[in-house]
Amino acid sequence: MYHLFMMTSLDIEPREVHRRLEDGEDLLLLDCRTHEEWSTCHIEGAMLIPLQEISLRIVELEPRRQHPIVVYCHKGQRSMIITRLLRHIGFTDVHSMHGGIDRWSAEIDPSMPTY
Repeated sequence: MYHLFMMTSLDIEPREVHRRLEDGEDLLLLDCRTHEEWSTCHIEGAMLIPLQEISLRIVELEPRRQHPIVVYCHKGQRSMIITRLLRHIGFTDVHSMHGGIDRWSAEIDPSMPTY
């Protein structure tokens, strides 16, 4: 279901994100889903900035401008919007997690609630 959209150079696989986190990389996970979706499930250590709030809260990401950021949502569409926006305004290392938290729960953490 999450493979409906082809990978682009802006995408990153959930297994790669997991590996990088396990390796202790200074990686910001940015969840761009709604507060309600976040309360259902989220990846431990992630920061929540819903897509609808990004224009008001983008300043919160400024200290991370030169650091890796992985954006995720439910299936990968909203996160790609944020990824393109951040790249457009000069964030250099931003990727969208392909398949979103839906794929993360299937491949990395099957105990995570799905919706």
